Amino acid sequence: MANLDKLVEQLGDLTVLEAAELTKLLEEKWGVSAAAPVAAVAAASVPTDGGDGAASEEKSEWNVILKDHGAKKIDVIKAIRQVTSLGLKDAKEVSETAGAVVMEAVAKEAAEDAKKKLEEAGATIELQ
Repeated sequence: MANLDKLVEQLGDLTVLEAAELTKLLEEKWGVSAAAPVAAVAAASVPTDGGDGAASEEKSEWNVILKDHGAKKIDVIKAIRQVTSLGLKDAKEVSETAGAVVMEAVAKEAAEDAKKKLEEAGATIELQ
């Protein structure tokens, strides 16, 4: 049991970027996806009233994904730091990782604002 307690403590000390990298490594190693349970929950919440789905609610949480930092990497790092609470080192790591999640589960307005700032800095951004 002491090993499990130690593992929990070590996991609690991971940065957001380290946790994301751990997720990728585990997905690759075990051939699973951390997104699968979310998709299953979303599929289960789809109305089964036989309607056309028009009554379903608009998505309330968005992820801001960095596709490419573009030619102005320093400006993108500054923009990442502006829209998140990341330090310089972490923001640099995010800017260098294509497909990195800059912001996760944020409101639509916050996601669109972050997208605008990052695109103005030269990045290619996708909202999911």
